[in-house]
Amino acid sequence: EKSFAQRRSRRSPRTHARLGVAAMASTSAAVVPTARMGVERRGSRGIGRGGGREACLARDGVGTADARASVATAHRRARHARAAASSGADASPAATSDRPFRFCIDRGGTFTDVYAEVPGPTPGAPPSHRTLKLLSEDPANYESAPREGIRRVLEEVTGKKIPRDAPVPTDQIEWIRMGTTVATNALLERQGARTALVTTAGFKDLLAIGNQARPNIFDLKIEKPGALYETTVEVDERVRVLPKDVFGDEYLNDDPRVTTNTATGERALVETPLDLDALRPKLQKLKDEGVEALAVVLLHSYVYPNHEKQIGTLASELGFEQVSLSSQLVPMVRAVPRGHTACVDAYLTPKTREYLRVFLAGFDDGLRDVKVSFMQSDGGLTPADRFTGYKAILSGPAGGVVGYAVTTSEVYAAEDAATNGDDDDGGSIQKKRIQKPPPCIGFDMGGTSTDVSRYHGVFEQVTETETAGVVIQAPQLDITTVAAGGGSRLAFKSGTFRVGPESVGSQPGPVCYRKGGAFLSVTDANVLLGRVQPGYFPKIFGPDENEPLDLEATRRAFERETDRINTELAEISRFNGDAPPAPLTPEEIALGYLKVADEAMCRPIRQITESKGYETSAHVLAAFGGAGPQHACAVARALGIKKVFVHRFCGILSAYGMGLADVVVEAQRPFAGALCAGPISSGREAETEEANEATLTRAADVAKTLAASLVADLQSQGFDQETEVETETLLNLRYDGTDTAMMISEPPDGDYVAAFKERFTREYGFDLVDRDLRIDDVRVRGIGAAELLRRAPMDGEGDAETKETPPEPDSVARVYFDDGWRDTPIFLIETLRPRCVVRGPAVIMNGTATVLVEPACVATLTRFGDLRVDVDVDVD
Repeated sequence: EKSFAQRRSRRSPRTHARLGVAAMASTSAAVVPTARMGVERRGSRGIGRGGGREACLARDGVGTADARASVATAHRRARHARAAASSGADASPAATSDRPFRFCIDRGGTFTDVYAEVPGPTPGAPPSHRTLKLLSEDPANYESAPREGIRRVLEEVTGKKIPRDAPVPTDQIEWIRMGTTVATNALLERQGARTALVTTAGFKDLLAIGNQARPNIFDLKIEKPGALYETTVEVDERVRVLPKDVFGDEYLNDDPRVTTNTATGERALVETPLDLDALRPKLQKLKDEGVEALAVVLLHSYVYPNHEKQIGTLASELGFEQVSLSSQLVPMVRAVPRGHTACVDAYLTPKTREYLRVFLAGFDDGLRDVKVSFMQSDGGLTPADRFTGYKAILSGPAGGVVGYAVTTSEVYAAEDAATNGDDDDGGSIQKKRIQKPPPCIGFDMGGTSTDVSRYHGVFEQVTETETAGVVIQAPQLDITTVAAGGGSRLAFKSGTFRVGPESVGSQPGPVCYRKGGAFLSVTDANVLLGRVQPGYFPKIFGPDENEPLDLEATRRAFERETDRINTELAEISRFNGDAPPAPLTPEEIALGYLKVADEAMCRPIRQITESKGYETSAHVLAAFGGAGPQHACAVARALGIKKVFVHRFCGILSAYGMGLADVVVEAQRPFAGALCAGPISSGREAETEEANEATLTRAADVAKTLAASLVADLQSQGFDQETEVETETLLNLRYDGTDTAMMISEPPDGDYVAAFKERFTREYGFDLVDRDLRIDDVRVRGIGAAELLRRAPMDGEGDAETKETPPEPDSVARVYFDDGWRDTPIFLIETLRPRCVVRGPAVIMNGTATVLVEPACVATLTRFGDLRVDVDVDVD
């Protein structure tokens, strides 16, 4: 392959600029196997012209930016699709015969979910699976829930007794992948390590002051969350970044304190050198007082990190358990979020290490010969010894996003290919999966909250979020949470139905739990209306945890609620001089509460679609979580969505998704550069193009360095450079004079400016046509293709033609819908054959969740046991 310099001599300056950025992810074919630079780019509108903006509000809700998945991302999706679509032993690289067990575990706040791939029933048979749910905290019976789950599965499958107090054998385990809310809970409950902040003298209150944002501007009683650090140490040091207009100042140019040895190449003035001798006794005093962790945040350290590195070396010598340097974690401008991120990492990392230590201690040889990985907030896996606090906030939910993204895209893309007659060979279906994955919305409804996210070929990420009152500057999946779930409390106030944000919790829980719960919840409403059938739930309720759900107690509670609501409504009508309304029934009130809950969950979905320029109805709704499939049809109907997808393991999809994730390493470097994106003065076109090309060439050099280090890192983890390593380049861009930066992935045509303008216009509704762009950062993601779970089909393939008639239902129950009570069949999913069609109303019990198929909806079972539900169809 020709070098960038060789190709540049044959192309126009505008093409040079594009290819300069396209070169970022590849130093040469020998470094990065995805050789994007050999592809001729045609049809580009060029740097600075804003091409592609007219497509940002496409009618189908899919902007052109969504189609800009990089070649590396496309390869990754194709690999996932092949593994998901294949059956049995052909689904993915075979596990070693002597290590047939693979575990995916999501350790939540209340329950721990386990998905295990285990040996088939006979030698040579395709692998089977086990699923398990157990309490995350049960100190009377076990110390670590994930380890206990592994012990139970091994004991059941092998038939060998493994005492709880004995080390768990590891000779048959190939890998373990985990997600955990340990870091999140420690942050919410302020139970992290004892931490101190080290910062530049004069700025000890910088993080306490923050950015002075007031989310509720008229709130008269503002309660700020407590700081994560308990004390602050001020350091005598000061560095200033010199603006370009100082270049002509002879005094500063000759000043020995000025250096260009910085991360961005900008000039920095070391106004006050670091005084380590004065700092040493201060840090020693903190260590003697029991402080475990240090967060080091110095001004302008993203440009000049030397002082922070020296402090880190000193702190390590003094024996601090954790030292978090802001310049290493997030080398980005903006000291406040950078400082908060360092504090979060210092505060939480000791907790994650302790959690890992307890987990490993109960295995043979501490799992030395087993690959143990953790899910990070960005949707990628990382080795256990690299799992840090600030990347663990969304560890659990990220698994669910990966799970629905991979499986939903594969199922519907294959369906579209078959519909278009492209299913004659695997290649054409694969092409469909790569080029036209459907836009999906993840709908994860749990006990206390609901998480929603969006996927269309690439994982949508944000680089700055706020959790528990703390701003975290790190790549995270874009997940929006609303306080509405199965345990959300129902209340009638001031003549209106309200759901949440308060939750009844698990102790005492909903009224139907038989634990003395005094407040009705969403779960109670579903029980009353027959949407949750007590007879199909285990008898784990009541004070002795041996009784079923209590329908009668729920009915009595709703009758009392009905009397109160009818009385209040009559009083309101009398006060207004109106005729008294017809009294409501308990069923109408329960259904009213559910409609309010559904609308509360629709709002964040509109926020991640309509508010960003996407058409909500063009998406597939992927429902998972313990309660998601119960509400999926109603939520989809309210949003105008016509397709719902329910995974076979929807109740534990966050655990299952970890088996579909890749190992991800990232590197980022600050960058100071400008791109002309506004009108170009007549006669200055060539000069402008040359300036843009020079900027992009510098960015390419930075990206090449980062990519090379990431490829080497992945190789050290055992990934083959030629077949298992990919890289992806992103630029952090913003308009000059603004602070709204967007991380833009490399577009297929290399035109970052057009991609930025398109996204900016789609999300904000306007474009700053006369502004140039600033490149704040260059970021590169390295992706190691990890082994995937093998997805075996259900028993029985079904006939070639769709089966219109399902088997006899397991039972028939009365379920309440908009038009009243209806006799509704209840099916067990294991009795259905692939391609079987179930017409609503119906209830399908799939083992990990209850799926409600509402009237005018049709559910079709796939060969893998998933359900595709078509909403608002003619079922007569």
